[in-house]
Parts: sequence; structure tokens; C-alpha cells
Amino acid sequence: MAILRRAMSYQPLDAATLERWRKVPPAVAGDNLNREHSMGSSIRPLGQGAVMVGHARTVAVMAGDNAAVHAALPLLNPGEILVVTARGAGDVAIVGEIVAECAKKQGVAGIVVDGAVRDVAALREIGFPVYAAGATPRGPHKGFGGEIDGPVACGGVVVAPGDLVLGDDDGVTVVPRALCEAALPKAEAQVAKEAEVIAKVRAGVTTAEIQGIPVPEVGDTPG
Repeated sequence: MAILRRAMSYQPLDAATLERWRKVPPAVAGDNLNREHSMGSSIRPLGQGAVMVGHARTVAVMAGDNAAVHAALPLLNPGEILVVTARGAGDVAIVGEIVAECAKKQGVAGIVVDGAVRDVAALREIGFPVYAAGATPRGPHKGFGGEIDGPVACGGVVVAPGDLVLGDDDGVTVVPRALCEAALPKAEAQVAKEAEVIAKVRAGVTTAEIQGIPVPEVGDTPG
């Protein structure tokens, strides 16, 4: 079965704007997108301390086959993030050490796989952001087909080429490209506000006071 490549174009954010987004945690970005664009808890980082920011390039693989991933790698630009859906198949690794090394060499900013990976120890040693739903030593086949640069569902979120992908130790949030400019100042304002709240907490103010939530007396019942 052939690999389908869809026509794709997007306007990338400039370097200064990407750097501003780098300072926005995925949790805050998700808060400012009605909490609808953060991937589910199954999509976890393999390492710790990574910060991943870049535009998405997408791949949908046939179950147990990663030929489309290999075909997509030469097409990726530096700073982009490879987002792969394995169509719900978690028993076969779609990405491993060799794919990650190739992606890193090309300047790819990270990989997100709604599916399994392998060579976990090596992936951690590479120091390259990889997020996945699981791990298995079972390797993939090649030749059954797939799709490059079409919309995909990954971690319960729709991702299209050009969408902004943010990752840290919490997981991954996707900012649709059309919303990037409007969402950024709101997210930055929340980052600043949360810093003020943390300062108050460290000074002894409780979160109940900050949130305006009354502490009930013993025996209080709902009215």
C-alpha cells in the first residue's frame, strides 16, 4: 500500500515569537484554549526537564508499520516537531533510537507518538524530546503505507501541520496555528499572574483566600 503525502503549507512564527512561547508552559497554554487542546495523560515524556516548542509535521501510520515515518523524516525542517499517530496500536514500536538520531541530526525539535516506542534508555541518552503512549521491544514492519502531512488525532487532540506544539514534563499542548497570535498575550499574562500568586502563597496567604473560597464552619451544610 502506498504512502500518501498531502499538500501542506503554513506560515511559521518568527524566532522571537517562538522564544516567547518557549516561556509558556503547556498547562498555561491549555488553560487559555478552553482546556481543549492538551493531550491526554497517556502521552508522556521519556526524559525529564525537556522543553519542546515547534510547528507540527504529521504522520499517520498503518498499524504496526513505520514506513511513513521514515519517508517523512527527509521532509522535516529544522525546529519542526514530528507528530505521529499509530492508529491506536500500542503493541508495536513506531519510533526507536535510529529514527530519533536521524531526526535530531536534521534539527527536528522533538517527536510525539500516540503509540509505542522502543530503545528507551538510548532515547533518554540522546537528550532529544520524545513523548509517547508506551514502550515495547517489538519492532515495526515497513511497506503497508501511511499518510504524511494530513490532520491526525494524537493524545485526543487534532493536530494539523503548522500547529504549535508545546511540551514539558507535564505533557503536550497543541495551539492551532490560527490561534497562536491571539493566545500568546493571554498566556503570558497568566504566567505573570501565577508568579504573583506564588509570591503571595510564599508570604503566607492561603489559596482559599486568593480564590475567594470560604472555609466552612463545622456542621455547615449546603444552603
